[in-house]
Amino acid sequence: MASFPAILRSEWTKIRSVRSTVWTLLLAFVVTAALGALLSLLTKNNFADVRKGATAPFDATATSFSGIVLGEIAIIVFGVLAIGNEYSSGMIRLSLAAVPQRGTLLTGKTVVVGALALGVSLVTAFVTFFLGQALLGEHRTTVGSHDVLRAILGAAVYLTLLCLFSAGVTAMLRNQTLALGVLVPFFFLLSPILSAVPKVKTLAHYFPDYAGRQMLTVYQEPSVPYGWLAGFFICAGWTLLALLGGAMVLKNRDA
Repeated sequence: MASFPAILRSEWTKIRSVRSTVWTLLLAFVVTAALGALLSLLTKNNFADVRKGATAPFDATATSFSGIVLGEIAIIVFGVLAIGNEYSSGMIRLSLAAVPQRGTLLTGKTVVVGALALGVSLVTAFVTFFLGQALLGEHRTTVGSHDVLRAILGAAVYLTLLCLFSAGVTAMLRNQTLALGVLVPFFFLLSPILSAVPKVKTLAHYFPDYAGRQMLTVYQEPSVPYGWLAGFFICAGWTLLALLGGAMVLKNRDA
């Protein structure tokens, strides 16, 4: 039986040796920071039009994170590739031969994937925030303002949870193409569409992406029936269920 530290080292080697996983993490950083900067600059230059008719306080922190919507795509793809590459190449059989304890193997994968996602997400969140605030000019806020640091950390946690959720779904489906075929429409078609339909938008409020984004805000939106902490638990609950589902499939089905 391989020791858990040895499993972690093995999983780390697998991930960093696959160029596509490295590029997706870099893309998550670049897209989130660049788009957030652009939208912050546009907000500053058109502030009167942006705030016309608004009654809620201006959330400078959430504005700097406006680009996270596209950054999500890259972090989701990373979670899928980190788990799905072994299934597509057939290497999962060798991994299970080396580590027959399937739950331990998936735990090791989850720890490495989660640690990498969290590290990149923390850098992304802080760089995105400071860059966005610099471009917002007189409308900016500071990291020491009320709930701002919590929102920055919330952005990093949100991206990490999305990555792990995607990893869990991929472990259940055991096919990266199928996983992307489910996750991308779910997050970027189904969730936005349901959010815009009055009779069912309440259901969309409890999807992992919608709930998780409440962690990025300093001021709660009036239309959302819960705050950032409930949003965290909802998003974390989806992630836990996906990982447990992945563990059950890995345990009960042949590779």
